[in-house]
Amino acid sequence: MRKGFTRAPKSDTPAVRVKNYITPTGLQRLKDEHRFLLIRERPAVTQVVAWAAANGDRSENADYQYGKRRLREIDRRIRFLSKRIDTAEVVDPEALRPGKAATRAFFGATIRFANASGIERVVSIVGVDEVDLDRNYISWVSPLARALMKSGPGDRVVLRAPGSTEYLQVLGVSYERIEMEPFVEPPGAESAPRR
Repeated sequence: MRKGFTRAPKSDTPAVRVKNYITPTGLQRLKDEHRFLLIRERPAVTQVVAWAAANGDRSENADYQYGKRRLREIDRRIRFLSKRIDTAEVVDPEALRPGKAATRAFFGATIRFANASGIERVVSIVGVDEVDLDRNYISWVSPLARALMKSGPGDRVVLRAPGSTEYLQVLGVSYERIEMEPFVEPPGAESAPRR
């Protein structure tokens, strides 16, 4: 018998639990999507699947097959969101920070920096589920955020990205409200009417 068949299966839980930092507005967005899928989208798709199943021969019924596939996708997303919401550690960027922490870059900070060419950029460090590059929101686990962490105004940091090494000058660190786009119902959603 091969060795692959004799090993004990690996557990589903990760060996090292990674923190899921998130801002209050980011958590609300996840909760809104979870509520939408659970209360409106899933019941509507279930109703379509029930109607398609009543039509007879399920093996050639495209509505039934697509509906069942869509239900699996919805259930997968609901499980994912439930886990992310349960493990979320909410960090409010507007909360007061004692001592030097108020001038150092940590989760929730908005940082103004310049590269070696003198080009200035402003980024906000947010959770993995809140990344929005159009608004310059970067994940706290990204190479740029890791380079900027614990730095303050006047500090020089080294950004070691996969393709290059860059030196950055931190110009300012502030903590202010980080606005998130609210969850909007996706176009073409088969959602049930609002209750």
